[in-house]
Amino acid sequence: MLDKLFGWGKKKEPAATEPEIPFGRYSDNNKPLAKVNRWTDADNFFKEKKYAESLDAFFDYLRDDNLQNVVYERNGAEGRFEFYQGSKMVRGSFDREELKAEVTLARMPHPSVPVMRRLLEMNFNLFYSRFALDNERLCMRFDSDAETASPSKLYYGLKELATKADKQDDLLVQDFAMLESVDSDHLSVIPDKEKEIKYEFLQKWIGQTVDTIAGLDADKFSGGIAYMLLTLIYRIDYLITPEGKLLSDLEKISGIYFKKDERPVIEKNRDMVESFKTMRALPKEEVFKYLMRSKYTFSIVAPQAYKTVADSIHGANQNMTWYRDNNYPYIGSQITEYGIGYCQYSYSLPKAITELYHLYMMVNYADFFAALGFQTMYYDLSKNQFDQDAIADRIKQIQVKWKDKYPNMDFKIQNLRYDSLINFNLTYTNEMEFLNMEPK
Repeated sequence: MLDKLFGWGKKKEPAATEPEIPFGRYSDNNKPLAKVNRWTDADNFFKEKKYAESLDAFFDYLRDDNLQNVVYERNGAEGRFEFYQGSKMVRGSFDREELKAEVTLARMPHPSVPVMRRLLEMNFNLFYSRFALDNERLCMRFDSDAETASPSKLYYGLKELATKADKQDDLLVQDFAMLESVDSDHLSVIPDKEKEIKYEFLQKWIGQTVDTIAGLDADKFSGGIAYMLLTLIYRIDYLITPEGKLLSDLEKISGIYFKKDERPVIEKNRDMVESFKTMRALPKEEVFKYLMRSKYTFSIVAPQAYKTVADSIHGANQNMTWYRDNNYPYIGSQITEYGIGYCQYSYSLPKAITELYHLYMMVNYADFFAALGFQTMYYDLSKNQFDQDAIADRIKQIQVKWKDKYPNMDFKIQNLRYDSLINFNLTYTNEMEFLNMEPK
């Protein structure tokens, strides 16, 4: 105690350099004030009919300076731009009259009626962009007259173009054998070791969940089973970060549960279990194809008021108490994870909340992070031992980092319990629920 009070103990070693591995979905709602001001500039220039200057400000707003996801060049009234969205790159140009943007989806050496029918059907769901065929090149296009290219129209038009193209390119190539994948040279390959680790834990987590469910009464535990399956989706999405068809498969499993129909939860759970078994049976080489590094410009989910996040955490924590009190700690922890995991998956969260969620995941899945080369071990499951100082230090770092933007964000570290993992999870997420995330 005296060592802690007066600093008589050993000095802390400098923090180890951790691997630079991105996790989770890209969020574009955490732009610094300078970037937000550029949107205002773009809007004001457009109202003044200074269209070239408006584009300068707009693409500066889009650019994430850390990712370098946007290339923009202008010479007088003419110019060009490029930006990344996952597996696709959007390319465009503009002059005094109009702005054009295009994404190449795939190569189609021979005309195909089934492909064209699929694209025609999807066209009906597009508001700003459209599918097109340029000789053998299958693409999506967006264009606008300069006089109507307001920042809002450009944002939503380019977002639709980019996000739809990123989602559809792999699915089209997967569903139609005559299509060939193209224009993916910008993707970064991740090390084979990282792929092996992610595949290993994908197998482990699916197996652990499916095996636990197999030992439960499907009717009595239908709610807990649904929580476990949905939590598994969100964990894979955040920690494994799959792309392409694997990501689409996760979204389809989620859709089984949330589809508005009259089917009982027991049936939906059964179908989700079967889908996970199919995913687990995929050859390793097939899974490896969808593990890659990508840059993004647009988030595929939207921000929400923090009360929505708090309500999700509160609801899950209320529902976990029966499982904790009746000696089902694993299921209880999965339900607690659902409360914040659902929000990370479904919404574009403030970066401060994502960083707190990441710490939560590092505590709960310490073996995964250790396998990837992370040095800080926040929790040792075999000993039920927490590194309380490291956890407290990390929470303080997050609060200090975001104090200017969220001055009233007060995570009360003293309320955390370390007697068991489930009680830690409950007290940790309780603190997240009651955070004041009102920005300055």
